[in-house]
Amino acid sequence: MNSNISKLADSVGKVIVGKNDTIIRLIASLLCEGHVLLEDVPGVGKTQLITALSRSIGGKFNRIQLTPDIMPSDIAGFTMLDSSKGEFVYRDGAVMCNFLLADEINRASPKVQSALLEAMEERQVSLDGVTHKLPRPFLVMATQNPVETYGTFHLPEAQMDRFFMKLSMGYPSVEEEVSILERTENYNPINNITEPVMHVEDIAVMQEAVKRIRVTDDVKSYIVKLVSSTRQDRNTILGISPRGSIALFKAAKAFAFIYDREYVTPDDVKNTAVSVLAHRIILSPQGKTAFGTGEAYISNLLRTCQVPAMS
Repeated sequence: MNSNISKLADSVGKVIVGKNDTIIRLIASLLCEGHVLLEDVPGVGKTQLITALSRSIGGKFNRIQLTPDIMPSDIAGFTMLDSSKGEFVYRDGAVMCNFLLADEINRASPKVQSALLEAMEERQVSLDGVTHKLPRPFLVMATQNPVETYGTFHLPEAQMDRFFMKLSMGYPSVEEEVSILERTENYNPINNITEPVMHVEDIAVMQEAVKRIRVTDDVKSYIVKLVSSTRQDRNTILGISPRGSIALFKAAKAFAFIYDREYVTPDDVKNTAVSVLAHRIILSPQGKTAFGTGEAYISNLLRTCQVPAMS
């Protein structure tokens, strides 16, 4: 594993027990300048995860608890008259940071969801004809609780597509939960991170390095075949768009970089495909009967699609 990534993962691991795979995928999203939707039950450490990552990098961290009464200006900011200067000035919204935890995104109104997703896509906010660039790096980790429907606003599939990866931490094992009890007995585990192991400038350098990872024509064709096969399948109502193939292409390059290779292998594609693609499809009634979830559908697709041989 790349030494810098290993240090970063180890730092986050001081807080998050036994979820190294989720940590690595979150870091991969950061390296690809993507955003993450974390769908999980309450109390498994979603807030601690993004807090630990921000502390490990030394970036600015904001958290906003999304509720139906949150306004778009809470996300994007607003302009107000400064009487002392006699002019309008911009007041930062929640997105003016490096790491934003948007807690329970499905409790926000569609107008607020749109404001957040626009900032994620454009990496800027425009108010009164003035454009305000967001800091770099900029990572949004939005959470939603799959077990509640009362008082929630479903995130449309077209907007789900804006998230680079969809992750789930899941419950810890018995041994992991015992370790969690021991860590939290006397203090908050987040205090284990006393100083950052790298800085935001280092992330920008690694983001550029990921772009230079080589991908052969055979692997590119493999990515496109995986994605395009979802578009003419009776098991799907909505197949994966080119945005999905671009995301998988980037994620595979990030995994190659993380594991200290200068080139992408088919395994990099397979290891990232479920997290990158599963939330971008809509299964037909037949598909729901056969597979149940998008994750199971993509896993089956990986088993049936021919893998290119590496020379």
